[in-house]
Amino acid sequence: MRLGLVIDLDTCVGCHACAVACKQWNTSGTTGPLTDIAAYGAEPSGVWFNRIRHYEVGDYPNNKTVNMPMSCMHCEDADCVTVCPTGASYKRKEDGIVLVDQDKCMGCNLCAWACPYGARELDPVDGVMKKCTLCIDRIYDETLEPEDRQPACVITCPAHARFFGDLDDPDSQVSRLTRERAGQTLMPELGYKPTNTYLPPRVTRPVPTDDVRRKSLISSVKEWVNQAIVR
Repeated sequence: MRLGLVIDLDTCVGCHACAVACKQWNTSGTTGPLTDIAAYGAEPSGVWFNRIRHYEVGDYPNNKTVNMPMSCMHCEDADCVTVCPTGASYKRKEDGIVLVDQDKCMGCNLCAWACPYGARELDPVDGVMKKCTLCIDRIYDETLEPEDRQPACVITCPAHARFFGDLDDPDSQVSRLTRERAGQTLMPELGYKPTNTYLPPRVTRPVPTDDVRRKSLISSVKEWVNQAIVR
């Protein structure tokens, strides 16, 4: 079993609900409090497991804003695990989730330097490394209803842009979406074999380059009427 996330970049609206839900759940869960820095100041910061990047792709008027959530990729060949001198970073054999044993972590930052995705956060108060756990304390909690045994970010997403499941199961929803939408992983050339997969934005119809404001009112009305009649 290889548990992970599939994220639809065509649907994500960049609302940061997933990041907030992640921080709230993990602060109250097994990871413990996630430090805030100047939470009510001009430049608030702190420990976040999920961060959303915003990119502008293409040239106007054929441009598009792409919102890209970033968290731990739970790589199959995770260098963050390889470089850890204390064995605090480890990968579970049963489901592929990469975790940090905070009792063993000495906060040396080697794993953060090894991660090309910037997915690890050193908690300055606790002095240990923290990261996405795929809400392991939720997904295996049998006291929850089956539909609630998902990461907090997936349940919270208002645009339904996030999916969770077993990417080793060809019949799972995440595997089907990956096939149908040609899902891609980040920087596969590095050989880390990340599990989390992104569905690329769909190709949309080009925006007309002519400026409708240059048309006279009567010509615009005639054009609209002609189109309406055709339909």
